[in-house]
Amino acid sequence: MRLQVWIGAMVVATVVTAAAFAPQLATHNPMRSSIDFLQGPSSEHYFGTDELGRDVYSRVLHGAKISLIVGIGAAVVATLIGVPIGLLAGYRGGKVDLFVVQLIDLFIALPGLVLALIITVMIGVSIDKLMIVLGFVTWPVVARLVRGQVMNIRESLFVEAARALGGRAMWIVWTHILPNILRVIAAQFSITVSLAIFTSASLSFLGLGIPPPTPDWGGMVRAGFDFLSINPLISLAPGGAVAVTVFGFYLMGSTIE
Repeated sequence: MRLQVWIGAMVVATVVTAAAFAPQLATHNPMRSSIDFLQGPSSEHYFGTDELGRDVYSRVLHGAKISLIVGIGAAVVATLIGVPIGLLAGYRGGKVDLFVVQLIDLFIALPGLVLALIITVMIGVSIDKLMIVLGFVTWPVVARLVRGQVMNIRESLFVEAARALGGRAMWIVWTHILPNILRVIAAQFSITVSLAIFTSASLSFLGLGIPPPTPDWGGMVRAGFDFLSINPLISLAPGGAVAVTVFGFYLMGSTIE
């Protein structure tokens, strides 16, 4: 395993640990307001407090759980949609492949953030809906990757041998082709998580993320935007958390060749 993958794995493990043990690591209730608003970093408030007197450090820790749930959930949805479609198009070819390619191109032609923004406005915001929307937006990338991998493998000698022995298409795909592209699918899964986390934070920054007072990194960045001159960590801390988490998942997915 290459060095960047190890680095990415350590970063992701750190974020997951912080999310899992946020109640123990947090120094304050992340949703409790106080009169100590817009305080700078101190021994009591490591990252200071926001405009409502809430501890920024504790909110960043608890926000990790929301971002991971949304990112991983969206990647699961994208994988469940994109992998079967990519397998079908890559193996069958012909008109089926042409239709799938045109469908993928149609989705990819639309900016993912804009499409997610439109759908979110239409159906509303919740964690479940956000996962579905982001998975729906990112499945074409998964499908295109899987299709390309299948097209490279379907003419291999072991696949030709399976056909010669009378193997059915479905059996060949699931027993010979899919196992040979699982590593690529896993790598793309990690990249999809990073993309979903970044897009979720962008939606929250635009006011279409998880509604307050639930700690959400994108929403925290937006909330602190007006107070950068007083306590820049209100925005910089959650913004840095987004950057580090996205970077970690992206490094983990860098095994795609």
